[in-house]
Amino acid sequence: MTDKSARGQKRNPYYQGPISDHFDGTRFFNPDGVGPGTTRSLLKWQFSGNRSRWPKSVASPFSPARPERKIDGDGLRITMIGHASMLIQVAGLNILTDPVWSERVSPLSFIGPRRVVPPGIRFEDLPPIDLVLVSHNHYDHLDLATLKRLQKVHEPHIVTPLGNDTIIRRAARDARIDVMDWGDRIAISNDILIDAEPAHHWSARGTGDRRMALWAAFVISTSAGKIYHIGDTGFHDGINYGAAKEKHGGFRLAILPFGAYEPRWFMKGQHQNPEEAVTGMQLCDAAYVAGHHFATFQLTDEAIDAPVTALEAALREQGIAPERFRPLRAGEVFDVPKP
Repeated sequence: MTDKSARGQKRNPYYQGPISDHFDGTRFFNPDGVGPGTTRSLLKWQFSGNRSRWPKSVASPFSPARPERKIDGDGLRITMIGHASMLIQVAGLNILTDPVWSERVSPLSFIGPRRVVPPGIRFEDLPPIDLVLVSHNHYDHLDLATLKRLQKVHEPHIVTPLGNDTIIRRAARDARIDVMDWGDRIAISNDILIDAEPAHHWSARGTGDRRMALWAAFVISTSAGKIYHIGDTGFHDGINYGAAKEKHGGFRLAILPFGAYEPRWFMKGQHQNPEEAVTGMQLCDAAYVAGHHFATFQLTDEAIDAPVTALEAALREQGIAPERFRPLRAGEVFDVPKP
């Protein structure tokens, strides 16, 4: 899919750069993949009446965590904040993924998906944050209010795909931001590298900027092992998982989404389901998985407990020990076993 029809129709407000195998000069796209649904299909889904009812609030089985200042040596610790927001502590570095402390994930503060579980770490209890990875610009992953707070208190190094820096600077003008295209690599320190890799997704902050900023997965290479972090993705026949395995040789940990996937006719191209996430774990050769993107904000039709139930069934079906794929709850701490 080249989406040639988009060329010249509208100026991209976030990014101007050369045409590539995933950028047509105006919009980014998934090579040989699918784009987001049309407005007509969105309305068909929204008026289908099949959305499960979530509770207004849920108490996590874990108390809010109070992280240590840092984890050194060969330790690797993941603490769940909620949805796609996690604290990764590895090689003395404190990394946040797609940080969201806001009550809603929406362009408006009074409407839109609302948090049903409080953050698993109080913002005030964060250790010094060195690095923030922002995978794409959807509101449940790029939260300007949170990024503004982080810049004020921690002044972290922010890494994000092409175009998203333009959005982030609206809230954090002086932030240190590195932007990456798929296939780029940057050095965070002498022994920590970040690679930006393809994910099968899309982007938008409103109705007129679809696919004008890039989305990506990240590989974090450290002295304690490699971490494959995906904020959002469709399964895409496992193509990106296989490519990551071939390029990076497997992972100590993969951080994989497995929720927000129903109805499949509308969500398949952008959100993988639990069965696909388990297959992805195997294709990329991940020793362990931290599962996310569930039971925090209701974005799609499935019941709040459906992703975990389906994940447990998929692990049994494929003969994988459940402790290898951990669906992390807010406040839960996962010390990833040594390879």
